[in-house]
This record gives sequence, C-alpha cells and structure tokens, in this order.
Amino acid sequence: MLIEIHVLQNHAPSNLNRDDTGSPKECVFGGVKRARISSQCLKRSIRRSGIFQDALEGSLGTRTRQLPEMVRERLHKDGIAPDLAEVAAKKATGFGTKEGKEREDLRTAQTMFLTDADVDAVTKVLRNAATEASNAQEFDKVPAKELQAKAQQAGFRPITVDIGLFGRMTTSQAFRDVEAAAQVAHALSTHKVDHEFDYFTAVDDLKEGQEEDTEEDAGADMLGDVEYNSACYYKYFSIDLDGLCDNLTGKSIGRKEIPAEEAAAARALATRATAALLRAAVMTTPSGKQNTFAAHQLPAAVLVEVRPYHLPVSYANAFVDPARTSRDADLVKASLHKLAAHVEVLTDGFNLPSEVRLLLCPQYADVQIKDVGRVPDLKTLCQRLESVMAAGRQGGHDG
Repeated sequence: MLIEIHVLQNHAPSNLNRDDTGSPKECVFGGVKRARISSQCLKRSIRRSGIFQDALEGSLGTRTRQLPEMVRERLHKDGIAPDLAEVAAKKATGFGTKEGKEREDLRTAQTMFLTDADVDAVTKVLRNAATEASNAQEFDKVPAKELQAKAQQAGFRPITVDIGLFGRMTTSQAFRDVEAAAQVAHALSTHKVDHEFDYFTAVDDLKEGQEEDTEEDAGADMLGDVEYNSACYYKYFSIDLDGLCDNLTGKSIGRKEIPAEEAAAARALATRATAALLRAAVMTTPSGKQNTFAAHQLPAAVLVEVRPYHLPVSYANAFVDPARTSRDADLVKASLHKLAAHVEVLTDGFNLPSEVRLLLCPQYADVQIKDVGRVPDLKTLCQRLESVMAAGRQGGHDG
C-alpha cells in the first residue's frame, strides 16, 4: 500500500530555506526560476515538529554526533570508573567510519540516526572492554575499529519509526543501513519567482532626545539587507506502508520468523506514524527566518491518494507551464486548476489505480477533481486515512 500526499501552500514574503549565501533556495524548472524548499528541510521540520514528536513519543530515535557523550553517561550510571568511561567515550568517537579513527573532540565523524538499542549495544561492548582492561592505559590501547566490529548486529535489532520512515546510511558495522520508506520531494513554486531585498537599519534607542549627534554617531548603528520571496509551493510526499512495516519488523533485511503479534504492532505503529506525518506535513512550516517574516500560512489544498501497490506519481509537471494570475483566478486558484486538470489527465491516460482519493480544500469549494472525495477538515482526512491503513485495504470513493 502506497500513501501519497500532495500539498499546495502559498507563503507570504519569507526565506524559509536558505542556501550558503543566505538567499532563498531556488532552481530552474520549466525553463524559469522557481522558489524551492529542500526535501531535507521539509523532513527535518516534520520530524522535529511537536505534532510528530507527541504522536510518536517513545518510538523515535536521535540524529546526533554525540554518541560518545551518551556512552559515557550510561557507563557512569553503571558504576564504571571515570577514567575508564573517559577512554570509552574516546573509543566511541571512532564508531561510524570504516577506519575507526578516534577523535579528540568527543564527537563522531558523521551525524548518525541512533536508537536507544544502538546506544545500548555500543555501551555494552565498551563496558565489557573496560571491565576486561586492568586500567585505563591498557584500555586505551584497544583499537576503536576492533571494538566497532564487536558491536556489529547479531540478529535483529529493532529500529525506531522515524528511521524506518526516513532511512539511515552509515559507514559503520555497528549500525545497519535502512532504506527509507518515505520519499519527500523538493517543494517547488508553481510559478516563476523573483527575489526581493528587505533593507533594514538598527538605531540606538538611547540616542533619541539627544540635542545633537556628532558626525560619528549620526544615522543608523547598523545597515543590512535580507533576501526573500513569496511563493505558492507544490509539495509531494509518498509513504510505502508495507515497506515501513518491513523495516520495523526486520523483514526488509531478511528476517524470516516474525511473530503475528509483533507484525500487528508494527502495522499499528506504521499507521500511526503515517497519520502523524500527514498532520505534520500540513501544519508545520520550516523555521528559516520566521522571526523576521512570520510566514505561517496553512495549505490551500491537500490531496491524499492510497494506491494498492507501489506506484509513486508526482504531479509536479502540472506546473511546467508556470501558473499565472488572471482576471478570474488568483495565483493559488490558478495553481489548483492546473493541479486538478493534470491529476485527471494522468489518472485517465495511464489508468492509475487509486481506490481512495481524498481532497481537503476548505477555501476553494468550486475546485473539483474527478473521482476524488472532498473531506471537510483535517481531522476527518486523518481518520479516513487511518481507517484504510488499519484495515490493510482500500475503501470506496467519497463521491
């Protein structure tokens, strides 16, 4: 079962996702410049949102370079001597690379997505090595690469649902790679975009009321500018529900015997996670320059499709010819009409199977998509999706 989420969201002036120069990210699509929000930015804003965190509390991992600090803290709690715990933390800095090269800053070389089970496994290996060593000097002679090999997974080690969704890639034997069950496209503006600049100044409050400024103190204390744009974005997300369940149970790495109770629990968690991702994708906005622009606008439309098998289809090509305002339609409405027409053409022309197709579009009641049922609110949309996923099958249309 494949769940696809299509979102149209118009933002007021903003700089939600910056490049290395501080400018809003952009790209060329359809021969013209578009505003862009990277998939990495969207995924992080969803994963770190309160909506996602609260819905999946206790089932999430941590993306960090601070594995050594986490190991040291656990060893301290286990009663390992401070000097041995310090050496263990240094050894943990070598985890995450094939060479096992240790670092002085007590950070791993790469940022890794870790579960409590991963940290426990590493801690156990280092605890055993610390216990076997007669002193810290002897422990320090043990290569980190050798310790990392001992932390290699023996059998199935459960992963968290966020790792199952967004994947994990490391160069360490201690942690298995995970193929992401969710795909997130870069958000693109449905129209041509031009960047603008906000020129700003800062003035010393205490200078007010002074009889006369010296030439040195005259004018603003700081001058600057920030680049921004305003754009209506098309966002696309897909979640392979069966792939997520396989990640959670270990079936994706060849685990054969999976108890029915465990499979059912994985299915329930995957269903809850997908619904949480939908809510977070709709309600969460990237945090870039929000203190300056406060561009907190909700989507104009959310289209959710459930396909019986893995056949992802993005509708980004609806906007190859950029959307434009007209006498009869603003930019958002013009984008909606383009999206609706494109969905119908592709669905009919390629006989796309999509037994459940739901549209949340509260502001534009006149926008219709053939064979797509409208829902009145986000709560109903999530409930409908959860019921379909929990049943493991698709229901009928909503007329």
